[in-house]
Amino acid sequence: MPEQTVYCKHCNSELYGEYCSSCGRPQEIERINGHYVLSEIGSVLNFDKGILFTIRELFLRPGKNIQTFIIKDRNCLIKPILFLIICSLIYTVAQQFMDIQDGYIHYSGLEDSAISKMFTWVQGNYGYANIFMAVFIAFWIKILFKKYDYNFFEILILLCFVIGIAMLIYSVFGIIENFAKIKVLQIGGVVGFLYTSWAIGQFFDKHKKMNYFKGFLSYMLGMLSFTLAAFALGFLIDLIMK
Repeated sequence: MPEQTVYCKHCNSELYGEYCSSCGRPQEIERINGHYVLSEIGSVLNFDKGILFTIRELFLRPGKNIQTFIIKDRNCLIKPILFLIICSLIYTVAQQFMDIQDGYIHYSGLEDSAISKMFTWVQGNYGYANIFMAVFIAFWIKILFKKYDYNFFEILILLCFVIGIAMLIYSVFGIIENFAKIKVLQIGGVVGFLYTSWAIGQFFDKHKKMNYFKGFLSYMLGMLSFTLAAFALGFLIDLIMK
């Protein structure tokens, strides 16, 4: 009796083994169980292209590694958006459960206004607000580094990695302050700013000192633009609601 022909469930090509020769999908996928969940967690946390490996490489050689990710190898680091989300989550958990008060954006007055509510949200969710702020920072980087051939979306990838590390730095200093009762949070903010300037400058050209200043200026102008945009949006909402 002839063997029954088996076809791929994804591309409908004829199967000759455990994997499809056309799309590479397995004939049968692994059942989700405890071993599968642990392996998935391990793949994210491991030192071989996982988040810990990514953190180490971004601390040591941010410019070179991010350039490699954008130009040559998309598997050399963890995916940038996932990385930023994880770092934002770590920062937010530290902020909420350890009473870390950010030192960047503060607003008081007109407590019932949309402006006040918007800035209250930013102060309480600075990790996630950084994701929106990256768009404004990328705009200024594109202007100040216009002679380099990177598009807006590639700059956003750069910022996903850089801002993620900056939030981890701030989280570490916040945790130290919370447990050791030593006022080091503002130092963490300074270290985060310096890292951001250094990483952006190194990404474009580590041999040009002006690039480090441009990196710092881009970050500051991006924060200012984000703050003004949030204020303008809140002001517009207040006008409409009146």
